[in-house]
Amino acid sequence: MRWTQTLIPTLKEAPADAEILSHQLLLRAGLVRKLAGGLYTFLPMGLRVLRKIEAIVRQEMDRTGACEVLMPALQPTDIWKKSGRYEQAAQVLFKVRDSKQREWLLGPTHEEVITTLAASEISSYRQTPINFYQIQTKFRDEIRPRFGLMRAREFIMKDAYSFDSSDEAAQVSYQKMYDAYVRIFERCGLKAFPVEADTGVMGGKFSHEFMVPAQTGESEVAYTEDGKYAANLEKANSGGPQVATPSDAEQPLEKFPTPDVRTIEDLAGAPFNVPASRQIKTLVFIVENKPALVLLRGDDHLNEAKLAGTFGTVIFRPAQAEEILPLLGANPGSLGAVGVRSGIPIYADELLRNASGMTTGANEDGFHLRHVSVNRDLPTITWKDLRTVREGELSPHGQPLRIRRAIEVGHVFKLGTKYSVAMEASFLGDDGQRRPLVMGCYGLGLTRTLQAIIECRFDANGIIWPKTVAPYVVCITPLGVEPASEVMQLAEKLYAELSALGVEVILDDRNDRPGVKFKDSELVGFPLRIAIGEKSLKLGQVEFAVRDGGAKDAVPIESAVARVLEFLKA
Repeated sequence: MRWTQTLIPTLKEAPADAEILSHQLLLRAGLVRKLAGGLYTFLPMGLRVLRKIEAIVRQEMDRTGACEVLMPALQPTDIWKKSGRYEQAAQVLFKVRDSKQREWLLGPTHEEVITTLAASEISSYRQTPINFYQIQTKFRDEIRPRFGLMRAREFIMKDAYSFDSSDEAAQVSYQKMYDAYVRIFERCGLKAFPVEADTGVMGGKFSHEFMVPAQTGESEVAYTEDGKYAANLEKANSGGPQVATPSDAEQPLEKFPTPDVRTIEDLAGAPFNVPASRQIKTLVFIVENKPALVLLRGDDHLNEAKLAGTFGTVIFRPAQAEEILPLLGANPGSLGAVGVRSGIPIYADELLRNASGMTTGANEDGFHLRHVSVNRDLPTITWKDLRTVREGELSPHGQPLRIRRAIEVGHVFKLGTKYSVAMEASFLGDDGQRRPLVMGCYGLGLTRTLQAIIECRFDANGIIWPKTVAPYVVCITPLGVEPASEVMQLAEKLYAELSALGVEVILDDRNDRPGVKFKDSELVGFPLRIAIGEKSLKLGQVEFAVRDGGAKDAVPIESAVARVLEFLKA
């Protein structure tokens, strides 16, 4: 490819709305252009990178024996209502109507579609295991699209779905895909590591996210330095900081006045001086139109992903003050669970188990209760892990937790029979009994992976693409472009020879200053630049500049092609 025959609109400065470095480099290197919030056009260099990532994904999916299909992006609403996700995922669904005013969905994912297919095509255990995958555009109604391709309304994803006849067989399929993801990210030049993750609205038994460490990542990961534990904050758990039981813990309940106390901090301050760790924080939620209480230690923060798993639904919200008063008899700031009428479920975080000598609201404005013993005074609790862990706490393996930011690039789920039961996808076993298919699903964001590579591989001059996904591996940069000049003739010769050998090479034939050309090649991130100038020609040499590390070397002209091939193999 010749530079003058394609479109690489590089920019000296990033647009003001490009918030993170990878987003800035996407635009400055001329890979994409923004149409509207969360919508991007891929330009030639960006599309070449995307196609290379797709090729790696296809090779690794095919290596596992998965079958490629292509499902409709436009989906009927009835299958989403059948699975129960029409309401659960309502916040991210793009809904459209046809000329007859029938409602359709632009698919954010395809569990319902593929399970409908499986229900009609898989009838016997002999047809399992089978895994379907596709590479397709997805649509999600992001409230605040940002960070370029990281949080977009339209994006490209590889999604795969396995169907097995038993839980044991499903675990084998899960591991195959897990291993394939490890290989994919390694080939893309990413140091992605798997972490335990919450299953969210996808449901299922368990899942792993593949995370790429990055300061600007939107996710946070808890991990231990020994590598034995890693989980995102929506899933991570610990023993938490233990609080000693005071000597007066088992005294009778005592109600005491707390005028003007509205918060944990108010009660912790003078004149009450009750440490946050000795308070019980009471939160009220409306869960599918029914109230529920959630109890945490005063110094802990609620993890809403864990709460959704506890409730078994994402359809919940904090109760309003006008709903709380008739329910508990007090306003926020004086709430507690002691003596709450039966019929209101109470969920408490595990760190409150067996706690005593605690203080909580008395469900009377301006009053609290001290000497609360959880076992004595709150006997009808459902215990769950509901808190967000903090750095320095001990992991389940006893090692201190570290927390860092990361980008999620892939997610694998063991779904079980959630969708197959709902969508009536079953098979006849070898014993003649009909059973639901056991499913797994596996998502990998291709457009997000592209930007994650940039986020992890750059320097002050621009992108540093790995050879596996670079738009072109070699950029030939003649410092003069007059067709009859020796410089340009050598450039054309090397270009022709390398192209004939299958090397992906771009010839920068622009009539621009050398500094402009060098800056652009570094900004776009071509792994190897071959510069040809009159001075080097007189010495019988060309200059090789390796983008990763910046090493430069004078190479004899007659060895140039061989050295390029060596570079490609290294």
